[in-house]
Amino acid sequence: MPEDKDFQARLQTLGSLLHDLETITDPASRSAAKELVQLLMDLHGSGLERILEIVFQSGEVGGEIIDKLGRDSLVSSLLVLYGLHPEELQTRVERKLEQIRSKLHKMGAQARLVSVNGSEVRVHVAIDRHSCGSTARSIGSVVEEAMYEAAPDLTSLVVEGLEEPSASGFVALEKLSTSSPTVSLQATSAEGMD
Repeated sequence: MPEDKDFQARLQTLGSLLHDLETITDPASRSAAKELVQLLMDLHGSGLERILEIVFQSGEVGGEIIDKLGRDSLVSSLLVLYGLHPEELQTRVERKLEQIRSKLHKMGAQARLVSVNGSEVRVHVAIDRHSCGSTARSIGSVVEEAMYEAAPDLTSLVVEGLEEPSASGFVALEKLSTSSPTVSLQATSAEGMD
């Protein structure tokens, strides 16, 4: 959906601009800018919360509407941002894994949720042994994108099983470090040992 991608791009721009606030050298200006952002967030959050309360007060239909809002990718991200999402992180992650199951199957893979600990998510991916490295990277990208779409509030994502460890046990130096502090792609053996 084009508007979803536009919304995600706007969120990224917003995040970048918020990060730039820290570079304002004048402490008074930096403080005023931060206070303005916080006041806008508080105002919008209170308004959204009140909207959800009014919808909920309309009975069973209201609850269904709130659930539907929580499943809409655009609205869901907004509800998560303000801490108002009607579903827990685990429920959102499990639903998203179910939604991408057929796509992963076509790629020769399956994914299952291993654990959710607070806002940390661990997913295991099983890949057909005949898949190449680029397929594993593509599968990893699909899983990672899906998890962040369903749960932009997660702080750590570990995706296990994307690469087979070498028979000798040798691990290349670049495999020991990850490119992102919040995402870890781990190789696991067929027995499930890390």
